[in-house]
Amino acid sequence: MKNLIFKTRELIKFKLFRPLLLKIGDMMGKYSTVGDHLVFDNQQFKWTELLENNWKSIRKEFEEVLAFHQLLPNLQDIQQEQKVLNHDNKWKTFFLYGFGIKAILNCQTCPVTVNILEQIPGMKTAFFSILSPHKHIPAHKGLFKGFIRSHLGLIIPGQANDCVMRIENEQINWKEGKVVVFDDTFEHEVWNNTDETRVILLIDVIRPFKFPLSFINNAIVYLIGTSSFVKESMKKHKLWETRFHSSLKNKLHV
Repeated sequence: MKNLIFKTRELIKFKLFRPLLLKIGDMMGKYSTVGDHLVFDNQQFKWTELLENNWKSIRKEFEEVLAFHQLLPNLQDIQQEQKVLNHDNKWKTFFLYGFGIKAILNCQTCPVTVNILEQIPGMKTAFFSILSPHKHIPAHKGLFKGFIRSHLGLIIPGQANDCVMRIENEQINWKEGKVVVFDDTFEHEVWNNTDETRVILLIDVIRPFKFPLSFINNAIVYLIGTSSFVKESMKKHKLWETRFHSSLKNKLHV
């Protein structure tokens, strides 16, 4: 009962905190050194070239993980608040970083990818996002404009309009080996309208500002990272990660 009361209180805090974060972010966004856009020019982020030059190595490394697709966690299994978006088993994840916290065992599985990620300035979150055939993620918005999100296309099946993302009135067609950088606080939704699995590497970096806004932004990012929601999510992920890798070891010794 106490646990239920605690979770209810935390949910109320989140619902009150979220609009405040969005409002602060909206006020700050236009002062960012990279501007305030739906979709950004990759030339503003030199690390996108690093990702695109190494995408085949990243994909090859992840394909070994994808062999255990059904054992991977659903996003809502890790982040409880995602239950409003996802109710099935068609959106799987494989986290490497979450709000700056390293998933050590997962990272050991993908050393090439991790080496590349650790060269990205301000990288806070990185995970493989795996959509099953005919999966639709409904319209939603990110939490805070102090981050900038990117997708690296790794496995994009079908024709040009089969795997797409809508950001407001703009449509994004992922391409294998190409990075899309965007602001996820604008409304967006996703479709995989194929009979195959779609995989992207999702990365969040801290949005660049000049001082003193950089200090304010970093402080807010720190508060989010130390919140009970993030702590609970990472606790759940660590439990899953430990079980998953223990299971892999047992299978390899059979």
